[in-house]
Amino acid sequence: MDLLVVGGGVTGAGIALDAASRGLRTGIVEMGDWASGTSSWSSKLVHGGLRYLYQLDFPLVHEALTERGRLLTTTAPHLVKPQPFLWPLKHHYERVYSAIGVGLYDALAVAGARGRCTVPLQKHLGRRGTQELAPALDTSQLVGAIRFHDARVDDARLVIDLVRSAVGLGAFAASRTQVTKYLTDGAGTVTGARVIDRETGREHDIRATRTINATGVWTEQTQNLAAHEGGLKVLASKGIHIVVPKEAIDAKTGIFLRTEKSVLFIIPWPRYWVIGTTDTPWQHDVSKPVATSADIDYILQHANAALSRPLTRDDIIGTYAGLRPLLQPQLKSGSDTASTKISREHTVTRVAPGLTAIAGGKLTTYRVMAQDAVDHALGDELATARPTRTTTLPLVGANGYRELAGHAEELASTRGWPLTRVTHLLDRYGSETPALLAVADEHDAALAVGSRALAWGQPLTGAPDFLRAEVAWAVTHEGATHLDDVLLRRVRLDIERRDRGLSASDEILVIMAPLLGWDAADIDRERRAYADRVAQIAAAEAETDDAAAVSHLSIAI
Repeated sequence: MDLLVVGGGVTGAGIALDAASRGLRTGIVEMGDWASGTSSWSSKLVHGGLRYLYQLDFPLVHEALTERGRLLTTTAPHLVKPQPFLWPLKHHYERVYSAIGVGLYDALAVAGARGRCTVPLQKHLGRRGTQELAPALDTSQLVGAIRFHDARVDDARLVIDLVRSAVGLGAFAASRTQVTKYLTDGAGTVTGARVIDRETGREHDIRATRTINATGVWTEQTQNLAAHEGGLKVLASKGIHIVVPKEAIDAKTGIFLRTEKSVLFIIPWPRYWVIGTTDTPWQHDVSKPVATSADIDYILQHANAALSRPLTRDDIIGTYAGLRPLLQPQLKSGSDTASTKISREHTVTRVAPGLTAIAGGKLTTYRVMAQDAVDHALGDELATARPTRTTTLPLVGANGYRELAGHAEELASTRGWPLTRVTHLLDRYGSETPALLAVADEHDAALAVGSRALAWGQPLTGAPDFLRAEVAWAVTHEGATHLDDVLLRRVRLDIERRDRGLSASDEILVIMAPLLGWDAADIDRERRAYADRVAQIAAAEAETDDAAAVSHLSIAI
């Protein structure tokens, strides 16, 4: 093939789509499930990085806001939604410099969208207006707030849709497929990779003219398979989030808080709030990040400093932790600096002839990173002849989404459903919603009388916000091959249920089993594996330090 991508997070998935959109014969491999690393454990924000304005990094903010506007309007409007935030102000003088910063933020966003306002502009509020929008805020020490907008996204679903979009353009994609070595010719040029199918243990050689390593916090491990000298130097930093139910915080908007170290976001979703994040060095197994008791206390302390009703541990229904790949300012010894492109937060370099590596960046700018990586791998002449097409390329579910969303009430009425259920489906599957429902209808029409308990068009008994058809779709269309694939990254009960969705697992397994050819032993193995994961994370979260927490984990998280 023309190009092989190693790594199935947002960067690798974006690269696969970019390459396939150029007509390149493309393949992508991921050692776990799609988005199973950093890309499913983010703050789930698409944002320009307001704090970077105070570091005077205008180009970075402009780039990210341009990409935010593109996702909102063109490439993924079904997944990416405008999200208002309140920035509480304690002093009148804060309003002046904050207004300038947020005003510049808005201006850069409008400029990036060529004069269009893709989200509402800032609005200034006094104490009363602040309290009306967010009664949960303790306004006794506030003079008011500024309301500004960013956007939110289901990060794992974005990655899955990127991979599916790439496959739709002819790319080949294989999850749970791990690179064990890079193939080389007699001159030392990388000509592909040897991979092992982690499900069967079989090895395969994949030949490729060019290979791109996009493995995030695993970058040094995977690039060292080709060269122990040279390449990118990446450190991992842990960020954790807690999740509380919607009724725990009385507010109509998100809340943006500045801390002594960084910022804290309180982000609303339809059924819950996500609160985070932290930023602490990680020196342990990069496959096992987990929140500790100390991490949780930190989040609670900083959130409660702004809330009138303090949150307690009893409010928490979920936690999750992820690792950021922090690109170090220097390359590893032996790197070819002449073949390196540094673009603010991310860097692309040649590790060996035929092998490119990329690291750094953030979810919002994945498309720019992908374009830079493919351009670098192709070289100037070929990149110019075959430019990216992703600037206006809609992901699966985006084409026709707005028109379909305009008929949401009609669809809800036809099926006798509440509008919230239809909105839930549209915001996850976009214009593919009718196809998902058609699959459910076809399945249910073939059921024997009295088999309603197996109907895909019905909600999950243990998680009625999701249809059973969504579990089936996860298997048949989204590459789910294990119970945790569904619970962690598709029907994401892992982050919104105290038992991490374990109580719904039997019902989910009944749907998955015939689709994957599982027998009773397979079902039992899947159930036990997930139960072990839940128990291990619970034990880890009782510890106060990372080393003690990781000691409880025998499996990748």
